[in-house]
Amino acid sequence: MIVIKIYISADMEGATGVTGAADVSDDKPAYERFRKLLTKDVNAAVEGAFEGGAKNVVVNEAHANKRNILLEELHEEAEMISGPTRFLCMMEGINESFDGVFLIGYHARGGTQAAVLNHTISGSQIYNIRLNGNLIGELGLSVLMAGQFGVPVILVSGDDKVCAEAQEFIPFVETAQVKVGIDRYVAKCLTPTKTSHMIKEAAIRALKNIKNYKPVKIEGSIKMEIDFMNTSQAASAELLPGTKREGSRTISYVSNNYQDAYKFILNSMFLASRTSRG
Repeated sequence: MIVIKIYISADMEGATGVTGAADVSDDKPAYERFRKLLTKDVNAAVEGAFEGGAKNVVVNEAHANKRNILLEELHEEAEMISGPTRFLCMMEGINESFDGVFLIGYHARGGTQAAVLNHTISGSQIYNIRLNGNLIGELGLSVLMAGQFGVPVILVSGDDKVCAEAQEFIPFVETAQVKVGIDRYVAKCLTPTKTSHMIKEAAIRALKNIKNYKPVKIEGSIKMEIDFMNTSQAASAELLPGTKREGSRTISYVSNNYQDAYKFILNSMFLASRTSRG
């Protein structure tokens, strides 16, 4: 018997009903409500995966402090990676044993017009990221990380803008559009009952066609560039070995290893966060 394993990376800005920063911030009253809605989205994906034939599902919390999904309300057959310190951040735990990846509750990259809570990793630090000269957001970074392990992304849920971003990046990917962005903090939202059904059905379809999906890989030299929000952040991140200053707010890093290039982003952000604000 073939054992199908599904990996789920769950962000929060693209979850059902989320439209504001307070919805996804653990120090705000609204947060508890939206944790439940995120958990409901994830459960729909898990249920669809199992109904579609998966035998094992691992959920990786990918938002902020990585402690958002309510474990006590998660599908009893799923496993979950939770907690902030990660080697691969939003894709912690991905490896060659998985057959497909779901990106649930994802959002569009920073600067995308009318995309709900659009940003790339950290809106307070990063203005843009480019990979080999092309803009890339969290979705693309996660797709490529999965691809390094030979695993295709087969389902994406979030607003209409991230679904469009996914379809440009991944041929034939299944999407579940839970809201339509009107502005960064405004969306036309579907109800949780409706979106749960949509996500579950998309997951079932993705599993049905899983053999048709191919991992998206990047080969050869990788140049990762980060445009920071201010010059001090770039100056701090420039302290990383192998980093080159490309401009007043821009640093770059070149590698033949995608994981190293990905970790360069995380390390740069850590150093940038140590700068004084003002």
